[in-house]
Amino acid sequence: MGKGLLDIESLGRQDIEVILERAKFFQPPPGEPYKRHQLLQGKTIVNLFFEASTRTRTSFEIAGRRLGAEILSITASGSSVSKGESLVDTLNTLGAMRPDAIVMRHSASGAPHFLSRYLPIPIVNAGDGTHEHPTQALLDALTILDRRRNLQGLRVAIIGDIAHSRVARSNIFLLSKFGAQIVLCGPASLLPREIGKIAPGVELTTDMEDAIRGVDVIMMLRVQLERQHEASFPANEYFRFFGLRSEHMERAKPDVIVMHPGPMNRGQEISSEVADSQSSAILNQVGNGIAVRMAVLERVLTS
Repeated sequence: MGKGLLDIESLGRQDIEVILERAKFFQPPPGEPYKRHQLLQGKTIVNLFFEASTRTRTSFEIAGRRLGAEILSITASGSSVSKGESLVDTLNTLGAMRPDAIVMRHSASGAPHFLSRYLPIPIVNAGDGTHEHPTQALLDALTILDRRRNLQGLRVAIIGDIAHSRVARSNIFLLSKFGAQIVLCGPASLLPREIGKIAPGVELTTDMEDAIRGVDVIMMLRVQLERQHEASFPANEYFRFFGLRSEHMERAKPDVIVMHPGPMNRGQEISSEVADSQSSAILNQVGNGIAVRMAVLERVLTS
């Protein structure tokens, strides 16, 4: 897997399968807490988050502690970057303290890749700009496999703000490696045509009902207003055309899996009826984030 985990695009299918299999080992039985291990005892992991995060940051913290590692979490507002220090200088300073790994989220696409060339320390990408969010795609795959035997041949609809979604890109890369059929749906302004260059065979549509017809999995995305220079779609109309509602579910397969990476905006991207339904695996995704990140941290720090 090389130095750290920077993206899904460069991983082989076998690398992904190994991570997912190890994540299954870390999954606790239903209703039971995660077991504590000492696999990373004596290791120090720095979580460096330059963007706001609740699920991912907390998940990495819990994962590291469940493996016995020491965790130091730093946000942008609590770092010297807020005082004008450059990103490279901040990372070099941290590197001089010799942590064993850095988990990093940044608003600039490619930031973890850039810094991995400067530092000998493994870097785990916790989301970089609109580029990738590798551990999200891995936990999404694990969540699907909790309900399906494999990813091969599944039809997956990814719906929403495709243009600004690192979650969409990582899932496209991962699912394509396993032969899943992918359809992307959203407003025309948020559905970049060049997406076909990274994954030939991906279908694109602006018709919500067409996208959902006969799918095994529906992945809803958050509208990322913070990454848009101007509103690309009237907020009060978005739910009407691209919000997932109960009536849509009849077009999908009866055992369809509904997913959302969070944070979830009810009444804009998804209705409460669907989010809280038996088809929803949204809370399962959150729980699986810990198992996947345990597997990733163990692999990065022991391989």
